[in-house]
Amino acid sequence: MAHPRPRPRTRTRPLATATATLTALVFLTGTPAFADDDPSAPPGSTTTTSPQEVDSNSPGLKLADGATLAPAKVLDIKSVVEDLGGEERREDTNTDVKFALQAEVLFTKNSPELNPEANARIKAIAEEAKAQKATNVRVFGFTDNLGSYSHGKKLSRERAETVHDKMAGYLGPEVTYSVRGYSEDYPIADNGSEEGRRKNRRVEVSFPRGSGADTGTAPSGSQD
Repeated sequence: MAHPRPRPRTRTRPLATATATLTALVFLTGTPAFADDDPSAPPGSTTTTSPQEVDSNSPGLKLADGATLAPAKVLDIKSVVEDLGGEERREDTNTDVKFALQAEVLFTKNSPELNPEANARIKAIAEEAKAQKATNVRVFGFTDNLGSYSHGKKLSRERAETVHDKMAGYLGPEVTYSVRGYSEDYPIADNGSEEGRRKNRRVEVSFPRGSGADTGTAPSGSQD
């Protein structure tokens, strides 16, 4: 007489344990929640679910014996503002202010000669440098990757020097400068399109925020 085969035993997990596991999984993999009244949160990023409760006495949140917290540090926050045509870009951080001007709004084509629009733009940057009490100003020129590297090096340097000359006329002799040309190095956009190349053909003017602390840059007229 055949005996029935014993059925495999299954182990059931208590409901409380399964719920705790699921809760832990959601806590580890869920997206962060934003407060409904947070003005920095973009539309659609809020959530109606309540935040996860964290047990402050959890062993995983305690420091190991002898360990100490690192000193508090203020993170560097960057603000970037670009005009609609992308011709001028301003970057602000905790320590520096930087302007990037496309070559087309400053110079005639393939030349270091300033066009009529350039003076007003350079003067506005000089006024901002005065407001920041800058004593060190960096003027760097850049090109796209068309043409030879040596030609780009020469053109970018000459354009930086032209902007430096105008800035010096507005700021006076108390300010020192670092003037350099980098050719196609350090692109900020893709050189594979004309739009990207236009952004890369630029002159950047930057200076420390505030009282113009020493930045270790070379003095005016330095050679690379």
